[in-house]
Amino acid sequence: MKKKSSEKKRHVVAWVNKAEWDQVLEYLYSKDSGLQRYALQRISAWKARYANSTPVAVECTADLVRCQVLDRSGQLDGDDLVLLYGAALVRFVNLITERQQGRTARPLRRLAGNLNIPEWVVDLRHDFTHRKLPSLKWCRKGCKVVLDWLQQEYWSRQLGGGPNGDWDSQSDGEDEEMDLKRQEDELIAKQKEMEAYKSARELLISFEKEQFQASDGLQEDPRRSVWPAPLADMSWLLAEIKQFALESSDLLIDVLLEDGFLVPTVEQLGTLGCESCDSDSLTEPRVPQTFLRFWLPLLKMLNSPSFIHLLLEKLFVELKLLTKEQNNHRAFYISAWISEVILCNSNKFEYHFETKVQKKARMKDRIFVNRIQLRWQQLLSACLEAPCISTPHLLQLILNDMEHPLPLETRQRLLQLCSIYTQTTHQESDPPPQQKQPIYTLENLHEKLQQSRRHSHAWRSSADSERNESSQEYKFSDVQAERAKLLRGSPWQVCVDKVLWKNFPLGKVPGQSDDPSCLMVENYSTMTVFDQPVELESSAAHGVPGVSAAVRTAEGLLWSHSDVNKLKSGLQLF
Repeated sequence: MKKKSSEKKRHVVAWVNKAEWDQVLEYLYSKDSGLQRYALQRISAWKARYANSTPVAVECTADLVRCQVLDRSGQLDGDDLVLLYGAALVRFVNLITERQQGRTARPLRRLAGNLNIPEWVVDLRHDFTHRKLPSLKWCRKGCKVVLDWLQQEYWSRQLGGGPNGDWDSQSDGEDEEMDLKRQEDELIAKQKEMEAYKSARELLISFEKEQFQASDGLQEDPRRSVWPAPLADMSWLLAEIKQFALESSDLLIDVLLEDGFLVPTVEQLGTLGCESCDSDSLTEPRVPQTFLRFWLPLLKMLNSPSFIHLLLEKLFVELKLLTKEQNNHRAFYISAWISEVILCNSNKFEYHFETKVQKKARMKDRIFVNRIQLRWQQLLSACLEAPCISTPHLLQLILNDMEHPLPLETRQRLLQLCSIYTQTTHQESDPPPQQKQPIYTLENLHEKLQQSRRHSHAWRSSADSERNESSQEYKFSDVQAERAKLLRGSPWQVCVDKVLWKNFPLGKVPGQSDDPSCLMVENYSTMTVFDQPVELESSAAHGVPGVSAAVRTAEGLLWSHSDVNKLKSGLQLF
């Protein structure tokens, strides 16, 4: 194919030079009939030299210009001109679309549309062939439009006087047929995809309507904690969705992750009586219990290892896309659904001591019950590639439930780096997640037991986010109080403001000027000199009997006030 295309770069033409080409083009589109006749004579000479290889566009242009010349001459009446124009227009449409016809016939309207030929020109050709002849006015209008099209699509594209490869009568028709077939297949595939997308949205919207209708009883009686049983029409609807998931689960998950489905709108949350997320709940996101039970029938029905893997993959992809835009609401629910799926697969030690009633209630709100083999390495990479404020929490869940866990030191360093990175990005003042400390005393054991009880009871409470928030604030206040206690009596104090410490070098604090004089101490204590009686060693003192002078005794060096002032005045700053 490359060899053939390289051979087509050189052409044998019928005109002498480019000047003759430009002259014929100018005369063809002139309003002077004499100049147009001269141009038609030159094209007749070209056709004699070309034989059967004359470009189709040149022949069609000559036929239409000949119609205009005869029309202006006044030698023919209206009916003759209509037949003349009709033959030229029919010949134009047939010749131009002939090369695009493959082995199977295609409608002329579609082929002409691919070439940007007006559809009414094709209809005009149809009238000439099968119906009543159109009027002379429409014939003249069609001739003018077609000549303008030829000038734009053929004559204006010629470079160096050579014919355009697109209009060469010896062009490779098989390649064009393959291109048209490929374009047609792509168009059909796109139409099928759009139809499948509409079907997926209609099925999910129908599911939401059924669930909202079933939740009316729950809203009327707030004391009811059990989600109402599905309506009778829900079984066939779930079957339709399951069948669609078997055919195109990828598309179904894409629709599920759109706003209004797994990511609820504010109106949907208000209808279900759920509160919207706040900035504090982003660190450990959990799906509200009412909203989770809203989608549980559908998610339990679609439960399969392949579906769970694909769902987690697309959830992390969506979370990665949200790193470039600030959308806390969408990021919260995307992270919350990731957390819910991973928690369904966890098998924590603290669950081993729960009662049968507690275990039954906990399993009721799970998307799937039996543990499946997740792709932990891919999940770990996807989690680190989508950094957000919820990443430390999600990373902790992944590291705790991996089949082949990383070394403890590696996990601790990874969590610490992740916490530092996400805090710097989001400028949050929340402390990094506290690492698990070993148990040394009975107080530590008692505290751990209380934490495990609170954690096992949190999933049954309707105020999960509030408990997490209060416990987090309690831990943070304890940490602050402990730090303040350690610094009691010290000139240092704990900074509670949001400060980007990376902008300050070591040894400098916010608000400190660059002048070294600010390092001078303003308040200081003077050195006191104790006056004590000492013996005078002078000869005069020893010679006078009964005279006792006060002598000063002190340990170490003796400094007077004048000595201290001299030392202070002699200090020099660097």
